[in-house]
Amino acid sequence: MSASVLVRERGLLTGRRILIVEDEYFLADDIARACLALGAEIEGPIGNVEDASAILTEFRTVDGAVLDINLGAASIFPLARALRSRSIPFVFTTGYDRSVIDPEFEGVPLWEKPLDVAAMTRGLSELMVQQH
Repeated sequence: MSASVLVRERGLLTGRRILIVEDEYFLADDIARACLALGAEIEGPIGNVEDASAILTEFRTVDGAVLDINLGAASIFPLARALRSRSIPFVFTTGYDRSVIDPEFEGVPLWEKPLDVAAMTRGLSELMVQQH
């Protein structure tokens, strides 16, 4: 990758707050580091749906989100609906295939684990640019 591409990418998420909802500590840390490297501010990582939902209830600014589909017994889809209702772009991550996603979220990007974290964060930044 050329130096100019790295400089451009470094700023992809500058000034953007990314919500990370992931219960695997090392993966959550990798995602957070990748987003920070692109200039983002991080909300989380958060390992459960209740705490992540509280962030939206408190009306904290969130510009984009990474949502792990499998967080134990709680469904991530109500949080995804809340993000969608606020026009906040998000991506899903999972160790499962697309069949685990509710049909209403068919068009949401799905990143399968093991993640290419750099590609996933670039994909999220592209969604955010398209949204605004």
